[in-house]
Amino acid sequence: MALTKEIAVDQITVTEHGIVLVREVTRIMEDGNEISKQYHRSSFAPASDVSAQPQNVQDICNVVWTQEIISAYQAQIATNRIGV
Repeated sequence: MALTKEIAVDQITVTEHGIVLVREVTRIMEDGNEISKQYHRSSFAPASDVSAQPQNVQDICNVVWTQEIISAYQAQIATNRIGV
């Protein structure tokens, strides 16, 4: 009986305001069969530091967070028009 733990980002979503939502799944496996699963969610606003995140999350942020998106997000925050 071998138990293993697998952690992976299984979902990345981008909102209309450029906020990146990340869902990470932790699976406990026994002899190749999943016996437990748990989710952890994180969100990142435009221009956040994502250097500690997995490469696929960094890549999505680098594509999505154009200067136009960052400026629009910062303007919306300054006028308190959206919440995170």
